[in-house]
Amino acid sequence: MKPIFDSTIHSILNERLQKLEEHFSSDVIFYYAPISNGLVKPFRDIIENLKADITKNDTLTIILNTPGGSVEVVEQLVNIIRQHYNEINFIVPDSAYSAGTIFCMSGDNIYMDYSSCLGPIDPQVEVQAPNGQTQWVPALGYLDKVNELINKSAAGTLTHAELVMLQKQDLAMLRRYEQAKELTIALLKNWLVKYKFKNWDTHQTNPIKIGQPVTIAEKTERAEEIAVLLSENCEWHSHGRSINIETLKSKLKLKIEDYSGQTERTRLIRGYNDLITEFIRKNNFEAFMHSRNFI
Repeated sequence: MKPIFDSTIHSILNERLQKLEEHFSSDVIFYYAPISNGLVKPFRDIIENLKADITKNDTLTIILNTPGGSVEVVEQLVNIIRQHYNEINFIVPDSAYSAGTIFCMSGDNIYMDYSSCLGPIDPQVEVQAPNGQTQWVPALGYLDKVNELINKSAAGTLTHAELVMLQKQDLAMLRRYEQAKELTIALLKNWLVKYKFKNWDTHQTNPIKIGQPVTIAEKTERAEEIAVLLSENCEWHSHGRSINIETLKSKLKLKIEDYSGQTERTRLIRGYNDLITEFIRKNNFEAFMHSRNFI
């Protein structure tokens, strides 16, 4: 019975994906996975397969659900999709954390509703755990703790136990964490200015500048503010903190396409997303991608 059931689910998912493509007038892919090296080639193949299809869309919409991963891999994925599409949009029905948030910031538009969330952009790096397994660790947490110990040392309040802890730190690894943070902010600034802000031509919220042209310098300044704020651990307190649409719009002043009150769009997105995520969880898949040509 299972193959028949799976075949039925596949058919329904393909139908619902097709309706989303028609609604958004774009190619649509679904990505449910950590952002890791092993998924770059399958992702590339899916994109190339879509572009080789008869349908010639210049817009790609990515339905994204991810706990995060590698910022270097995000850069690879962005290079792939920007090679083939002029406009990239992201839909976040549930959540896209850390590197997933960075991925979204490379898009022209981000679609969310009141229950969707992004997260702080604390870059994660792969390290070797004591048991020999590879694990992801948030880089900024380590840097913040080391800086705290250094400040305590300068103030003469460092305990012996803390000194031992500080002496055990791997300087090469700490530098790697610093580079991950620098890369994250640099990519986010570049992508926001180049893509998200490309149609931001006049000021809309600043009462002093309303109607005036927006300069490149102002776009860059806003992008840096967003990048720095998203990477501030002291602001969010947790790597897994959920940042909802209201916070993104009010605190970060980031334009989000809110579909909360749009009945038809909500029905199409949730009808597809809820079915496919339930299918993934029931089958215990760690990673899953779907396009009209691939499942």
